[in-house]
Amino acid sequence: MKKAILGKKIGMTQVFDEKGKVVPVTVVEAGPCVVSQKKTVETDGYDAVQIGFGDLRPKLVNKPMKGHFDKSDIAPKRVLRECRFDDISTYNVGDIIKADVFADGDKIDIVGTSKGKGYAGVIKRWNFRRLKETHGSGPVVRKGGSIGACSDPSRVFKGKKMSGHLGAERVTVQNLKIVKVDVENNLIAIKGAVPGPNGGIVLICDSVKA
Repeated sequence: MKKAILGKKIGMTQVFDEKGKVVPVTVVEAGPCVVSQKKTVETDGYDAVQIGFGDLRPKLVNKPMKGHFDKSDIAPKRVLRECRFDDISTYNVGDIIKADVFADGDKIDIVGTSKGKGYAGVIKRWNFRRLKETHGSGPVVRKGGSIGACSDPSRVFKGKKMSGHLGAERVTVQNLKIVKVDVENNLIAIKGAVPGPNGGIVLICDSVKA
């Protein structure tokens, strides 16, 4: 990872490219982020940079976190994330990371928390197909069917696709393209959809496959 920034998903809209074609984009309020801690092999066993995003009232900060922010001499931040950059020598505690670390046309990976769907059945959760709806199949057309054999192995295998909690998990979408960067307003327009609801926190970093 060479560069990264934290942001808040604003929502989706559309822009027009130079050929007049509509491009669906997701707008993210990216930064400004502050470097709150710098970890090295000598002190922590690995190299990383901790960045903070979103101001937080001092009243809402507990004592351990207050000591952490006071040690770095920065204002309390709502969200903290660690980034393992290839070269951390260019970063120092207190540095500000803005949207201008990225440029128009850059390929990025974006990490967010997907929307929670609650308890879902196998059709919605795993894309199962329905059973036949004729010849007495009964009111079970959306059921999962058989989940295993009888006496052998006398159990259901781990990882069996069944109904359960859907969404609200960490999702990474790779190889998205930045359409436009608005440095003045700390906004980044990203082509396509970004995981999570409006207002959700996302991590934008350079693409590992580009």
